[in-house]
Amino acid sequence: MSFAENLDLIQQRIAAACARAGRDVNSVTLLAVSKSHPPETIRAAVACGQLDFGENKIQEAKAKIPLCPGKARWQFIGHLQSNKVRDAVQLFEMIQGVDSLAIAQEISKRAEQAAKTMPILIEVNVAGEASKFGYKPDQLLAEFNELNALPRIEIHGLMAIPPFTPVPEKARPYFKKLRELKVECEAILGAPLPHLSMGMSGDFEVAIEEGSTLVRVGTALFGERLSSFRRPTEGAE
Repeated sequence: MSFAENLDLIQQRIAAACARAGRDVNSVTLLAVSKSHPPETIRAAVACGQLDFGENKIQEAKAKIPLCPGKARWQFIGHLQSNKVRDAVQLFEMIQGVDSLAIAQEISKRAEQAAKTMPILIEVNVAGEASKFGYKPDQLLAEFNELNALPRIEIHGLMAIPPFTPVPEKARPYFKKLRELKVECEAILGAPLPHLSMGMSGDFEVAIEEGSTLVRVGTALFGERLSSFRRPTEGAE
């Protein structure tokens, strides 16, 4: 199937999930996970009306984004190392996956230098998996005020990657847990947090039913990943 056909199918599935949950379809943003796909693929996606993209490697994004249409909007969705924060602040409209106070402090510092305010999502390790990054829920609640006090970041919500399962329904408890944690964070903040980033190609419909506002879909849109994109004039990452 072509990208346009895949996009149409995904949009239909998003609309059906929203209908089941009694939600407005416009309350869910489809973030196309474009890592390892080249600029020509992004150009084709933009031509189909897809404007929101997610990347998880800074070096790849630095090479690729300048070669893509200017109206594309980019979010960083991976684990961010402190030595890559300056580039991330310059390249992306939002940083998902902020998983520690130290990284949030570095983002605020680099955003101050860039004279901008950086929207972020805080990553939560909802299942306590040793192999994954992210705040433990109790630690997030304990540090939330300190995070929110940083002058150059805006906390827009939470994100999570639940344990992999071939059965989408098994991810539901983790999505529900993240939604409930957002409510607790909102109580501390005294204001709503607009975003829950949860759900990927295999489980985004269940995530929408549980309140996701950002679904991160790669394989179901683009097909299997290619080898990492590199601009021909550059060496390895």
